[in-house]
Amino acid sequence: MGFEWYTEFVDLNYKPEENEVVCVFRVEPDGISMVEAAGRVASESSVGTWTTLAKLPDRIKRLMAKVFEMEGDIIKVAYPLELFEEGSIPQLLSSVAGNVFGMRAIKNLRLEDITFPAEYCKHFPGPLLGIEGVRKLFKVYDRPLTATVPKPKVGFDATEYAEVAFQAWSGGIDFVKDDENLTDQPFIRFEKRLEKVMKARGRAEKETGEKKVYLVNVTAEGKEMLRRAKLVAEHGNEYVMVDILTAGFSAVQMLRSECEELGLGIHAHRAMHAAFTRNPKHGISLDVLVKVSRLAGVDNFHVGTGVGKMEGSKEEVKRFAELCRQEWFVKPVFPVSSGGLHPGLVPDVIELFGKDVIIQAGGGVHGHPDGTYAGAKALRQAIDVVIEDEPLDEYAKKHAELARAIEKWGYTKPK
Repeated sequence: MGFEWYTEFVDLNYKPEENEVVCVFRVEPDGISMVEAAGRVASESSVGTWTTLAKLPDRIKRLMAKVFEMEGDIIKVAYPLELFEEGSIPQLLSSVAGNVFGMRAIKNLRLEDITFPAEYCKHFPGPLLGIEGVRKLFKVYDRPLTATVPKPKVGFDATEYAEVAFQAWSGGIDFVKDDENLTDQPFIRFEKRLEKVMKARGRAEKETGEKKVYLVNVTAEGKEMLRRAKLVAEHGNEYVMVDILTAGFSAVQMLRSECEELGLGIHAHRAMHAAFTRNPKHGISLDVLVKVSRLAGVDNFHVGTGVGKMEGSKEEVKRFAELCRQEWFVKPVFPVSSGGLHPGLVPDVIELFGKDVIIQAGGGVHGHPDGTYAGAKALRQAIDVVIEDEPLDEYAKKHAELARAIEKWGYTKPK
């Protein structure tokens, strides 16, 4: 009758070519067979439509995506490279993660993984700094780096915010970071905050003799975001932060291009990711987001903690961290462990991540009984003791800041 040609996109004898993009989907059909559901996914994400066509040239047939493997609810789909625009993450996601999620015959669909060939990846710049470049910036090679977000995350004016930043840096924090929803509100305008925080950074660097960096949130409409990035560079800072998902990958790629000229690293905040990643049956995995973010060119990426307040098992978080750091077509990036961390959890974090991680504690610094400066010192002390392979409790006997942190939080894992 001219309908339902989806099964032509299923060929379990097909062997993917070296230069094809391969996607792994988890599929739950709604009233149809798995073969029919798999064919719909491959069809809708490549050259197909709901009916047979009067004319389909052979050259277009060669662009058909092919389901080449099916096992339980998992399918693997190979896509000819010609289906994808060079260097465009939005076009990639519009293809393999676009209309497929809205098909009525598919009850649930999750994009679990993507494998990219070298030919595709060569069109992306990847990170400007990467792990090696970030460590060179700080001249710190033997420990995890540290970060904090002034808390409460919104509400301070620029003067108050800068003072909290100064206290954190003075106590030993490497990065002070804006949170995802702090941009250019009336009570703390972007330019005034940047100016005051950078002055605080100068004081902290002079006092400590250590390099300090401000992860300033430039997330905005595209042109405004680029303007803010230029301001950051003019103030002598080396980094920007962007909410990669709410801004969109087009904006991230645009920002990366600007940061190439400005010499700025990019800290990627994953705000809104759980809308895609949390449902194990539907959406897009964080594995995929890590990979496309590396291609887009971020230098740091939040992956969770495995022991803090954010959703994600130790096994998952360790896998995400390894995806950030593994040898690939672009530079490795720093995984960021954040969400409910405090000094008592540092041994767990380092056991899980190793040394190449940014340990970010917000409340676990600013909630210290003796204030932000003491909280920052306690976090650095906890890292030092783990690196020196000593028990936390013993070290705390000679370090009051760490002792007070353990007294308040112990080794609890917040929910």
